[in-house]
Amino acid sequence: MCFARRARCIGSKLLFLALLSIVANILLYFPNGETRFASQHRLSKYVECLHGIVGGGILVLIPAAVFIGLHNDDCCGCFGRGSCGKRCSMLSSVLAAFIGMLGSGYCIIISALGLSHGPYCLTHAGRNWVYPFNSGGYLFEYNKWSVCQEPYNIVQWNVTLFSILLVVGGIEFILCFIQIINGCLGGFCGLCCRHQEAYSC
Repeated sequence: MCFARRARCIGSKLLFLALLSIVANILLYFPNGETRFASQHRLSKYVECLHGIVGGGILVLIPAAVFIGLHNDDCCGCFGRGSCGKRCSMLSSVLAAFIGMLGSGYCIIISALGLSHGPYCLTHAGRNWVYPFNSGGYLFEYNKWSVCQEPYNIVQWNVTLFSILLVVGGIEFILCFIQIINGCLGGFCGLCCRHQEAYSC
């Protein structure tokens, strides 16, 4: 398989995942579609880390754009060899992949912490805004989720969206790692076996 075509496939997948990550992070700000909790700063501290918008989103959109546009980057070649420029482009995509790995890694870490720490909510006992769960064990103790009175169903909301961000970040990290290997192979072994090969995913 052509190295550039593989990079384009990875880029298109990263583009979709980055947009999904941004949407999931935005939804975390609005439990059940309500805006008042965000305006009153009554959300988990990990929601405000922008791990899905910046980490799994913007920092992954950068390599996605680089990978998708890689096959159009002919460069000028060197010493009369047109393929040299393309090989340099493949090697430069490795740097973009590292940026994507940093962003997705940040998304993974914050999502895991958000799941472990639990939501910030108004509890029945004492009518205080607290973090009622001190460990990730609450994830499997559904009978304790009702301790959070407001926002309504905040535990389910946080668990679902943080889990989505954790999985998305993990897939993004793997794809960027694959492109590092692909970029190195494309740079050192040649970009493609046939220049006329279609670049489609």
